[in-house]
Amino acid sequence: MSENAGAAITGGRTALGIELGSTRIKAVLIGPDHAPLGVGSHDWENQLVDRLWTYALDDVWTGVQQSFAALAEDVQRRHGVDLSTVGALGVSAMMHGYLAFDADGELLTPFRTWRNTSTGRSAERLSAEFGINIPHRWSVAHLYQAMLDGEEHVGRLDHLTTLAGYVHWKLTGEKVLGIGDASGMFPIDDGTRGYDAVMLARFDQLAAEAGVDLTLADLLPRIEFAGHQGGELTDAGAKLLDPTGRLRPGIPLCPPEGDAGTGMVATNSVAPRTGNVSAGTSIFAMVVLEHELAGVHRELDLVTTPAGDPVAMVHCNNGASELEAWAGLFTEFARALGSQADPSAIFEILFTGALGGASDGGGMLAYNYLSGEPITGLEEGRPLFLRSPYSRLELGTFVRTLLYSSLATLRIGMDVLQQAEGVRLDRMFAHGGLFKTEGVAQRFLAAAIDTPVSVGDVAGEGGAWGIAVLAAFAGSRSPERSLADYLETTVFTGADVRTVEPDPVDVAGFDAFMQRYVAALPVERAAVDHVSPAQRGELR
Repeated sequence: MSENAGAAITGGRTALGIELGSTRIKAVLIGPDHAPLGVGSHDWENQLVDRLWTYALDDVWTGVQQSFAALAEDVQRRHGVDLSTVGALGVSAMMHGYLAFDADGELLTPFRTWRNTSTGRSAERLSAEFGINIPHRWSVAHLYQAMLDGEEHVGRLDHLTTLAGYVHWKLTGEKVLGIGDASGMFPIDDGTRGYDAVMLARFDQLAAEAGVDLTLADLLPRIEFAGHQGGELTDAGAKLLDPTGRLRPGIPLCPPEGDAGTGMVATNSVAPRTGNVSAGTSIFAMVVLEHELAGVHRELDLVTTPAGDPVAMVHCNNGASELEAWAGLFTEFARALGSQADPSAIFEILFTGALGGASDGGGMLAYNYLSGEPITGLEEGRPLFLRSPYSRLELGTFVRTLLYSSLATLRIGMDVLQQAEGVRLDRMFAHGGLFKTEGVAQRFLAAAIDTPVSVGDVAGEGGAWGIAVLAAFAGSRSPERSLADYLETTVFTGADVRTVEPDPVDVAGFDAFMQRYVAALPVERAAVDHVSPAQRGELR
């Protein structure tokens, strides 16, 4: 870039964001104008071990270190300077799940990710006791399920956290979480902006009834908010992040956040009546609320923005993974024919072809369920494609069906939010790999939710950029300034955003597809009941 960029890097006038996503760990360095100065990444995959989705903690640190090393190389290549310090640092990761540690800091059970749906009894009981929806993937659901199952490790618990909270703890020594990530562990009281005290007390009673003596409030991380600091990089943390020893300790960190929160930041969607859809391994919508919801809905989670404002979340466990698997099959076929087309070119061809497919999917159906899907009541998943004898197996319609499938469960939840609760949206932003091919998934999402959908370069680096922005905000030393104002007036001024209005033909087509999709859900249920899951090591 420029000499000024090199001076900003050596002078520490930068912010570094690291996000641990479901398939990639990414590090992004931004400058004083919030533009990326360097990027590094590392691919990784969850594993299905003993029917539980997990990542090994050794793989966490391998990935974080390789991402930082790749970033440092990129900075050196672009700007000719070593990356030895940054002005501020932030860590984000997949929300929810269960990371339980004893008093010595040892992990008590393999990391149980958000993707697991083995907490049905727990989620149902807690939802009834608390009077709000407690999703399967929330940390408290995992904890209570472990109690119901009589797991031995519960008696040795010292603290619980999320993946972002774990990495932050190891870097700083601080057991802290941003409020957005904390809201996926345990319900938040809108009045106090802390863990709900009444529900905490009731949980302790439920634990006692299960034969467990604990005080949940003592196990949960401390809550902090956007704009505040969450600790400093220790000597041990600096060596953990950068084993070469070049990175200096003492860097301030913002509170760690979940990927939902960083997605809100990356799309400037933290103000009421704004929302965003993030599509990757999972797909979820976040809508910032003007007022409380009238009812309790299993399709909707109540979480918060990184600033603590209430959000309705429609979280679907299954996103684009099955679509990627089909694209991989087409890539393999192209290479068997002697083509050197790379996967990105295959995606471009497939997605563009989908625009010419039948607007209602032409009688085809697909279920993208690699894992369980609580919104549709399935504890496990079986990817499934089917069609009627009268549907024509054409490539464009086939791919459009796969794309519709990746949005279908989201549509079910959004119907509850928009129709049953009457929530209105001024704008919906979309980001994630599904939207990289311009004008395709964006157009279909607009049809699915009958709402204008915007995409833009603002979210090009995704959640890693979002947590870097939160780190910069925490380092801006203006605690009286709101996050929404900071984003609107400092970060997103002049942003290039492209908006697509819903096409009436697509809207009618998606509605027809959804009628078939919902009607055929018993077929997916039968597949779960009658088709055995893959053996260990076969499914990744």
